Amino acid sequence: MKFSHSFLWGAATAAYQIEGAANIDGKGPSIWDVFAHQPGHTWNDQSGDVACDHYHHFAEDVRLMQTMGLQAYRFSIAWSRVLPNGTGSLNPKGLDFYDRLIDALLVAGIEPFVTLYHWDLPYALHLKDGWLNPDSPDWFSEYAARIASRFSDRVRHWMTFNEPQIFTHAGYVTGVHAPGLTLSRADTFQLIHHILLAHGRAVQVLRAQGRQPLQVGLATCGFPAVPATETPADIEAARQYMFSLRDSNPENNTWWLDPIFLGAYPDDGKRLFADHLPIMKSEDFTIIRQPLDFFAVNFYFGPTIRMSDDGKPERLPHPPGYAHTGFREWPITPEILYWGPRFYQARYHLPIYITENGCSNPDRIFIDGKVHDPQRIDFLRRYLTQLHRAVKGGVDVRGYFYWSLMDNVEWADGVKARFGLLYIDYPTQKRLLKDSAHWYAQMIKSGGVVDGGL
Repeated sequence: MKFSHSFLWGAATAAYQIEGAANIDGKGPSIWDVFAHQPGHTWNDQSGDVACDHYHHFAEDVRLMQTMGLQAYRFSIAWSRVLPNGTGSLNPKGLDFYDRLIDALLVAGIEPFVTLYHWDLPYALHLKDGWLNPDSPDWFSEYAARIASRFSDRVRHWMTFNEPQIFTHAGYVTGVHAPGLTLSRADTFQLIHHILLAHGRAVQVLRAQGRQPLQVGLATCGFPAVPATETPADIEAARQYMFSLRDSNPENNTWWLDPIFLGAYPDDGKRLFADHLPIMKSEDFTIIRQPLDFFAVNFYFGPTIRMSDDGKPERLPHPPGYAHTGFREWPITPEILYWGPRFYQARYHLPIYITENGCSNPDRIFIDGKVHDPQRIDFLRRYLTQLHRAVKGGVDVRGYFYWSLMDNVEWADGVKARFGLLYIDYPTQKRLLKDSAHWYAQMIKSGGVVDGGL
């Protein structure tokens, strides 16, 4: 089994989770900088103040990416590092950091993929009601325009948002993530509408300000489903489960994605949310539905679905003793990398990038001075085998980004979860290539063939 020569192999990170340098060189605070310093909000009250100190170690980190043979690197820009107040005056030192990172990547032969927003709203904008403010799409488009003007001569691939479903639900509904709010249903759906408008406005200015032809998308959180059997009935049940709304939880596929790719909120959602619909203008969906170049999606796990006797999708429980990763016992369901891309492409008709996929382990440095993580290698084998099956079956998948390049601050869970290919010894900031990093390097070099196959 081999992937095509044009298939991109990469890894991904997010600014708050790795950069550190939270209070230097003119950076303004983000909602996460404030939230993490409020006692009880994070595991052991840990924050991203230092994290992996990528801000000072980026050159070493790029060299390690080059050692692994990474062909692409997805990272986010910290909005408040380049615009400390969210709007207004730019921070030259913040811009310079990303200039140096991008240039180092290009010298190393690594394609930069930039995400504009990975959950770290400038705190100054939060004090103005953040995404609830009807001016928030203007704030975001201003930010996007200024970043594109600065970096689009060297960066071709752009994503507006990362997992808007997750930061909305965790940050504004349950309050377990920054900024720690619990909004009403009406406010939640108004906030969602503003974020969708911000996405559309940002795409417009990326096209307008781009200094070369750009590839633009957004990275959605994949909520895939796996059919219990490969019968037509169960396949249809899984498809229906993915693309229908059953409750008012903003963590879903169609309420977010149909406006972006199809130009309207789904009918079942408009019926379900009738009492909470946002204020909308007729021209809003023209703004939201901007042409995109790819469908970027993050996959970790998904449920198994069958068609019940009454003709409705039915979610099956995980079997006793099911295989799971270290982080929150997420189930290991490799088939999502076959069915997820297949279902999404059939609905939205765009080439696909897998922009996050990975697992956490209780990794440690062994007595021989190395980090052995056979569980992660097994995870990669299983998931990539299913991705190859999707590609072989005709799904247009253009690349895969492992999450994460390095161990990092897992938001409210601090540093207890280790997702990285690079082990970070936080007290010393020493980096170590895990066994999985060497395996991934071999796999990239061979185009997907390792030890006789995936």
